[in-house]
Amino acid sequence: MTSNIEQLKQSLKQVNAKYAGIKNVPPTERKAFGVKLNREKQKILDALDQALTAQTSAEVEPIDLTAPAAPNQPLPQLRRGTKHPLTTEIDRVVDIYSRMGFQIVESRQLDDEFHMFDSLNFPPGHPARDGYDTFRTSEGFIPPAHTSTMQHRVLKGHRSDLENGGQIAVVMPGRVFRNEDVDATHEHTFYQCEGVFVSAGANLGQMLGLLRQFFETYYGQKLNIRTQPGYFPFTEPSLEFLIEKPATLGATGWLEMLGCGMIHPNVLKMAGINPDKYRGFAWGGGIDRLVMLKYGLSDVRYFESAKLDFLKEF
Repeated sequence: MTSNIEQLKQSLKQVNAKYAGIKNVPPTERKAFGVKLNREKQKILDALDQALTAQTSAEVEPIDLTAPAAPNQPLPQLRRGTKHPLTTEIDRVVDIYSRMGFQIVESRQLDDEFHMFDSLNFPPGHPARDGYDTFRTSEGFIPPAHTSTMQHRVLKGHRSDLENGGQIAVVMPGRVFRNEDVDATHEHTFYQCEGVFVSAGANLGQMLGLLRQFFETYYGQKLNIRTQPGYFPFTEPSLEFLIEKPATLGATGWLEMLGCGMIHPNVLKMAGINPDKYRGFAWGGGIDRLVMLKYGLSDVRYFESAKLDFLKEF
């Protein structure tokens, strides 16, 4: 094999040397002379390429893909993969709301100006429309900064449930994106869960009871709750929902968990729902923070770090 390759290389050198003699060929014959040499050279190059490929293949030791390990070697210690902790906890959140009677609709990861702002009663000059807070693509699409982008679709899509004497009860988990400076408590990519409930008699008391039930189920303990005033363009009144610190933290005090409130009449109107006949409430909060509190984690960046030492703990 090696000797054949050397012969081909030598033949290639001889052909290249012939090119130098083209100056001694009559002008009328130079074209034919060059064509002949080029064909001869290409033939040698093709043969050389085939020989080199065959040599490389011959040097590769065949592998038995069906063998469990190399001969006379111990079997590798394999570790079964597990779900990412966020995936596990999202499933847990969805399961709780499902058992409470809510339908589940997954949020989108790319949306538009209308669903991000206009349908949610954001005024034209609202700071959230600025590029400093919200990512945008060159085509004008928006990676959602909150799962509230799904509210209009859900309200409009389930409007017939109200007209048939029922109610709208939907929860929307999904990934969101914000132009944040990343640190131990802030990430540019994280998960939220949004919920909406609309009926003829929806009220704040129902909302607070529902949220309390959710957090007590999630953390497995009785919790005191309280609210404080907030502001969101798509709810009125708007509240911030707080719980007392779970026992898993070994501390006392209050933690703000999510924003909530009665759905603004303008949002209902945008979806074709009569606010004089129907009322609703909505809420939304981060799932990453739920998990951090549950397991006593100090840095939100662990979730997106892909560090096996961290993931193996789950």
